[in-house]
Amino acid sequence: MLLSDKPKFYGRRQGRKIRKAKSGLLDRFLPRIALPQNISVTQDLFGTPVRELWLEIGFGNGEHLAGQALNHPDIGFIGAEVFKNGVANLLTLLTGIKQNADMPEHITLLPERVDNVRIWADDVRLLFTLIPDGALSRVFLLFPDPWPKKRHAPRRFINPENLKEIARILKKGGLFRIATDHPVYKSWALRRMTDDKNFRWTAKQSNDWRRPPADWIETKYQRKAVAEGRRPIFLDFERL
Repeated sequence: MLLSDKPKFYGRRQGRKIRKAKSGLLDRFLPRIALPQNISVTQDLFGTPVRELWLEIGFGNGEHLAGQALNHPDIGFIGAEVFKNGVANLLTLLTGIKQNADMPEHITLLPERVDNVRIWADDVRLLFTLIPDGALSRVFLLFPDPWPKKRHAPRRFINPENLKEIARILKKGGLFRIATDHPVYKSWALRRMTDDKNFRWTAKQSNDWRRPPADWIETKYQRKAVAEGRRPIFLDFERL
């Protein structure tokens, strides 16, 4: 894809100033675990053997991705996030280096972690072109920007074009998990996902989508939403 062909991105790429330690991680550690820009995504891209590939789209501050990667050392995790501050925060979770810490000469993962995370610090739509058909076993889309105004609806991630790509890169029987706390996005996601013949909603009763999944990793954003009275829902869809 040529630079001129890049899809238009809406949203912030950076927030408040990133402090010295996190800037050091972005400069010195991110290149070691960043996905190459022009290589097909396979299980061979990790520093440890993995049996499956999972993708998190827009991982925010990285709590869910870091937690899942720790709990599943035999899975290769790909995290896509354009927000530079969020990428920096994920790096602190992986290395244990806090924002005010002195940078060691050699930056390493925490002792309890294996090298099973790769980061795509750009628009995930550019990553889709590097993922072969049926390469992924799980895809997570957790608390995406709801773009609640009607005129902004085309900016919402769940749309026919993106769902076509998700269906392509997920293997048969793979899982697409969506979480949201926004009432507009709840209705939008359910309507479009249940209309898509490539996916089957796995819920059999209301608690299946009102309660977090058994393997859920709670995030800072989720806690904030609950504290402010917004109840998240958790939607699991099987690739048919």
